[in-house]
Amino acid sequence: MPCPHCLSTSVSKRKHRTSLGYRTFCCQDCDRRFNERSGSPFNDLQFPTDIVLLAVLWRLRYKLGFRDVAELLLQRGFEVSYETIRVWEFRFAPLVSENLRTKRRGKAGHSWYLDETYIKVSGRWRYLYRAIDREGNLLDSMLSDKRDKHAARRFLRRLLDSAGQRPLRMTTDKHPAYTKAIRWIVGRNVLHRHNRYLNNRMEQNHRPIKQRYYPMLGFAKFESASRFCNAFDELRNYLRVRSAGSEHVPADVRRKIFIDKWSTLMTELSA
Repeated sequence: MPCPHCLSTSVSKRKHRTSLGYRTFCCQDCDRRFNERSGSPFNDLQFPTDIVLLAVLWRLRYKLGFRDVAELLLQRGFEVSYETIRVWEFRFAPLVSENLRTKRRGKAGHSWYLDETYIKVSGRWRYLYRAIDREGNLLDSMLSDKRDKHAARRFLRRLLDSAGQRPLRMTTDKHPAYTKAIRWIVGRNVLHRHNRYLNNRMEQNHRPIKQRYYPMLGFAKFESASRFCNAFDELRNYLRVRSAGSEHVPADVRRKIFIDKWSTLMTELSA
């Protein structure tokens, strides 16, 4: 591996390993020593990288509190406080969401569905804007203080940047903020449909985030709510099993797909 300090490839492997078992190296150009995690976001951690990522992914994927994740790690032999799990989520949930966001760039369909749902933050209701395509794939999500034209325009700009292309059709509810926002941001050539029955696909897609959010009894801060919702949506979309048409996917195939995707994600995040 190259030196993280001078980027030189003239490195030599040392015999000793770190206390966590990571290989160590020495750069022949700058004479600095480093290990496999040097230069990565995990370099200063006192726990193995895979354990940290496992705790963050457990927290995002399943209905677990910080204390629940700490107890699961205790069963694996790692004594971690729930505040440490909170810090790990703060640091590495954006890493998860950005990695998955990059993987799906440019893969959106031509028919988009937009809607917003309610999330309670600090005792007040906030608006989580979300968008999917016709196949149910996530396009983007954004937490907003208000539900107005400025929030709609901001979400549409972010949506176009994330998708990397413009749609042919957009389906929303009858909120008037979408009409002008779509015309100004997306363009006049897009077909804008605002029948509430056509947008039932989007309403049903809100269920997972609502089911994950209810046991948490709301969020304390807007930043933590936005960070968690974005990472949750990205991880759920990545692990979702996509069937061809309406074909049923057997349980054993679903398990294999899940394990393969989970292992791939762990490997990419650890690199």
